[in-house]
Amino acid sequence: MRVGLCGIGLDAYWSQFAGLEERLKGYVAQVATRLARPGVEVVNLGLIDTPARSREAGHRSRRDDIDVLFLYVTTYALSNTVLPLVQKAGVPVVVLNLQPTAAIDYEQFNRLEDRTAMTGEWLAHCSACATPEIANLLMRAGIAFHQVTGVLGDEESSIEIEEWLEAARVCAALESARLGLMGHYYSGMLDIMTDVAQVSIAFGTHAELLEVDELSALGAGVGEGDVARRVREIQAAFDVQAECPQEELRRAARTSVALDAFVARHELDAMAYYYKGSGNAANEDTMSSIILGTSLLTSRHIPVAGEYEVKNALAMKILDLLGAGGSFTEYYAMDFNDDLVLMGHDGPGHIAIAEGKPKVRPLEVYHGKVGRGLSVEMSVKHGPVTLLSVVEDAGSRYKLLAAEGECVAGEILEIGNTNSRYRFPLGGRGFVEAWNEQGPAHHCAVGVGHVAGTLRKAAALIGVGFYRVC
Repeated sequence: MRVGLCGIGLDAYWSQFAGLEERLKGYVAQVATRLARPGVEVVNLGLIDTPARSREAGHRSRRDDIDVLFLYVTTYALSNTVLPLVQKAGVPVVVLNLQPTAAIDYEQFNRLEDRTAMTGEWLAHCSACATPEIANLLMRAGIAFHQVTGVLGDEESSIEIEEWLEAARVCAALESARLGLMGHYYSGMLDIMTDVAQVSIAFGTHAELLEVDELSALGAGVGEGDVARRVREIQAAFDVQAECPQEELRRAARTSVALDAFVARHELDAMAYYYKGSGNAANEDTMSSIILGTSLLTSRHIPVAGEYEVKNALAMKILDLLGAGGSFTEYYAMDFNDDLVLMGHDGPGHIAIAEGKPKVRPLEVYHGKVGRGLSVEMSVKHGPVTLLSVVEDAGSRYKLLAAEGECVAGEILEIGNTNSRYRFPLGGRGFVEAWNEQGPAHHCAVGVGHVAGTLRKAAALIGVGFYRVC
């Protein structure tokens, strides 16, 4: 990801107030240091103080292909210094209104004998002065902008900047992501059906339509040595229950190896799938043995959503990009005695965010689906969690729907599915009704930690709506 950074000021000040220009450049350098990290290239455009330099910086922003622009208002600056840059850059803008200190030292300030020096000192603290002028201009120009107001280097402002940076990383990753779609929708689930073209328009994500036949053919070519190695990997990653037949374990391993090759061949960053395989023995074998392989992929940052849930594959990917995981889930039941909601799903689970080692159990029937085989049983790690749903409205517009809660210890259903116990500030009844009022599909993604603040920022940068239930 490339992050553009500039400070803005007024060239007339530099000859009037000794040392002010260098001082402000130092503040910009502090922000550049804070933004820099592995995987992020900071394009420092310097201190921009004239319309001509603004145009030059705009051209450089386009040449360097930045993903977001942090515009640091270091002192008063004319709004015509901002417009050419943001118009040329054409990327989301985060306006930094950051004073160098929490307050001017009034006593020391008023002891200065030189009023020119006093004015220079004030100008080094007047970030707030130009911010409304810039906001007015950007709003009238129809250019979306976002703000961080505070003190340079303080904890609150640093958290805000960090969240904007993470949000920009999500936005950039989605724009370059390849989402594999294999099979077809689960017949009758009208809530999950969506126009894939609109998904690409809204999120920039490329959709690659894939054939189950290809995966089955790859599976048929997997050698016995690769199967044996994958069986050992599965046994290391999961608590494989004694009642799991060895042949089922080998069948899951073969499909898992084929899945890895399939994902690599198509350079996938996420996938959604569903296919009955009825009437075709090879495809039925593939689809009934896919769960362990898709769970392993999900734990390796290639989230896989069952039931061809395109929107939820995106939700899982977003949470995974934030380091929160992102496991496929839905309502299972409500526990009114403990005032909580049980949530989980059959099929893949994000085993990297499991509480303890996830179990593998054999199932004689996949409820509502064709076939039998092995399945994953796990609870999400106990502690803070965030739920995320990508919601589509009647006009094919999208919003991110989020809720923060807690995964708590207690009895879960030992049925070979992922399932967990979640408590929310609204209570069980309050949460379910508030969540449903927003019209999401019945699936969502769950991740560890509280990241709703960053999700709100990601939605703003992507250009979709956002609603937080709790």
